[in-house]
Amino acid sequence: MKKKQPATKKQAAVAKPLSAAKALSIGTSGKSSVPERVAALAQAPLSVCETDKNLEKALNVLRDQKEPIAVRLAALQAVQAASFSVVAFESCRGDYLAALREVATDPDAEMRQRALGMLAREQDGFAQKKLLEGLEDPAKALVPPEKALQLLGYDPHSEAYPVARKIVANPPNPEAKREALRLLSADAASAPLFEKILRDKNELKDIRQISAAALHALKPEKLQENAREMVLDKSEYPEIQATSLTALTQFGQGADLAKDKPLLKRVQNMTDQGSNPVKQTARRFLSKYGG
Repeated sequence: MKKKQPATKKQAAVAKPLSAAKALSIGTSGKSSVPERVAALAQAPLSVCETDKNLEKALNVLRDQKEPIAVRLAALQAVQAASFSVVAFESCRGDYLAALREVATDPDAEMRQRALGMLAREQDGFAQKKLLEGLEDPAKALVPPEKALQLLGYDPHSEAYPVARKIVANPPNPEAKREALRLLSADAASAPLFEKILRDKNELKDIRQISAAALHALKPEKLQENAREMVLDKSEYPEIQATSLTALTQFGQGADLAKDKPLLKRVQNMTDQGSNPVKQTARRFLSKYGG
């Protein structure tokens, strides 16, 4: 059996817990190896905002494109972890956001995406502007369109809705279309678009289901109308019929549904003829409204 080699002094220093100040010193120094610096920065957050000099050290590593990307990302994580102590971090917040805006256009894709994500959660205007610019002009895009739309969803504004509608109409990929629809689910003016997509049998089923959820949030009465029609439509896809039945069962007007003879008859037939998910939702509907 091979004998375990004793740890070097440097390895031992990083392996054992360090004070936050010592960890920050090792993590921001170019004298240690990349793994040692990354490990040290994971122990550094409590020290980041102790002094202006400490914050400057961490942000300098974050911004320096000559530093190894693993170390820069570890510095970003350390400063972000420090930001969770809201009161203690308040004096550092301005410099932190300024550094994030700087690295949001970094050559490294992961750095850009993480910085933009943090700024988006802060509802930062700079990030929103950059994300919208990239959606309007792909040559300026800092992240893929689906990611940009997802990040814009943290603080949806009316400026994003026209761009999202363009992407729904001409999506670069299916995931971008899904994210555009999720963003538009906060826009009351998009209810007709969701209604149109919901009834389009040429659309992907999950896209139609996203549209059903959005329509329920924006105009629930419209979802109920369409759900009833889709249940009565024998050529409709089983998955969409199951979604429609669930919407009627959970959110329908009980008195009206209990008197709707054509609908009750159709649902009764579905308990015998439908697929398993449809049969199950049909039985739930009838147990509630079938008398």
